[in-house]
Amino acid sequence: MPIAQRQLGASIRTALHIADRDAIAAFVLDAGTVFAPHNPFARTSVGAQRQVWTGYQREFYFSNVASLGLTCLLKALQARPDDEAVVQEILHADGCRAYVYHPGDGCRIIGAVLHARGTGALPVIKPLPRGGRRGRRQGSALQLDLFAVG
Repeated sequence: MPIAQRQLGASIRTALHIADRDAIAAFVLDAGTVFAPHNPFARTSVGAQRQVWTGYQREFYFSNVASLGLTCLLKALQARPDDEAVVQEILHADGCRAYVYHPGDGCRIIGAVLHARGTGALPVIKPLPRGGRRGRRQGSALQLDLFAVG
């Protein structure tokens, strides 16, 4: 059963171990971003992906390829057993690609990388609105004094 793009974006936003999670989630949730039609390694292993992304890290550095999330992904893969099965999701738009890894449920994100293709730039990413009712209140600046007497 394929993971919905909206679910994947929401899951990335809650993955606190990914430093650039908001930017990667915004890319995944953008209307112009779509799943890649061909994903030859949709089912893979942690060890295989660690090998692949270690190579890409070097390539990106020497070729000046812009990326987000790569360091966090490598740390996450390093902390897991080589033979652990993972699912790879590939999304793309406007000369950029995102790779997202999860154990198969699309909820618990292991890691994610967003990178430009070639020497192109990453897209300008607008911040996602923070949902829920926990927004900052513009009310009075009064604070309850727990130590007040009387």
